[in-house]
Amino acid sequence: MSAYISSFAANAIGIIGSILFIAAFAYANIAKRLDQLLFNAVNLVGAILLLISLSVHFNLAAFLLEAAWALIASWGLLRALRARRARGDSA
Repeated sequence: MSAYISSFAANAIGIIGSILFIAAFAYANIAKRLDQLLFNAVNLVGAILLLISLSVHFNLAAFLLEAAWALIASWGLLRALRARRARGDSA
């Protein structure tokens, strides 16, 4: 993928992913009631953006961390969707 993304774009994408992680972490610490769907969705998008950035500036340790983060966020997202469906929530 690095042939399609410039170094500048990869850095910008990675920074956006990092901002999403920080925002989700702040939200988790500020919210009186955590919306699991929102929290996991933001974390998943952040992990995907950082993985895209890592396709240009590869670092094995960071790749493993982001891949694990994406898998955990995906699992949490699926659980949150199932819970909402079981409660009958539409949003």
